[in-house]
Amino acid sequence: MREERRRVRRRRKLRLKAALLGRSRGGQTSKVHLAADRKCRPLAFVLTAGQAADSPQFIPVLKKIRVRGPVGRPRTRPDAVAGDKAYSSRGNRAHLRKRGIKPVIPEKVDQAANRKKKGSRGGRPVGHDADLYKERNTVERLINKLKAWRGIATRYDKTPDSYLAGLHLRASMIWIKDLTRGAP
Repeated sequence: MREERRRVRRRRKLRLKAALLGRSRGGQTSKVHLAADRKCRPLAFVLTAGQAADSPQFIPVLKKIRVRGPVGRPRTRPDAVAGDKAYSSRGNRAHLRKRGIKPVIPEKVDQAANRKKKGSRGGRPVGHDADLYKERNTVERLINKLKAWRGIATRYDKTPDSYLAGLHLRASMIWIKDLTRGAP
């Protein structure tokens, strides 16, 4: 009897993992990590389980960014990246520095304290452009636009592929609406 319950729990856990569902405050859910441009248009999506942290998904989201221009290869390197304190890690900053991208991410209080504790070996304080940081709310506004579609807000889709397809469909609707608004 005990073995059967253990097997059922194991199967349920595997099903949830395959569906990219995980625990969060609201129960079983998924988390959408995304990048947006300054006009609140989506550039890239990464879908993870609900309990997944934000910082490890920073680089995978950046790697998915592809912005096509009129000619040539798509652009994959933004001039600057604005993020909240959740993305303030040495690894993320090193990745941005290596690619020549300006980080607009404030330093966490505990990271600053550890840096100061090391003295001159701790390095220089992290600086960021306060005016660019004010534009970080474009991601929050984009999430509100995406969640205006009830299927995305409540995640009715059973599989991660169909949920991601819904995200891409809603993103294309946002892009089309923005592009037709600018047409003469």
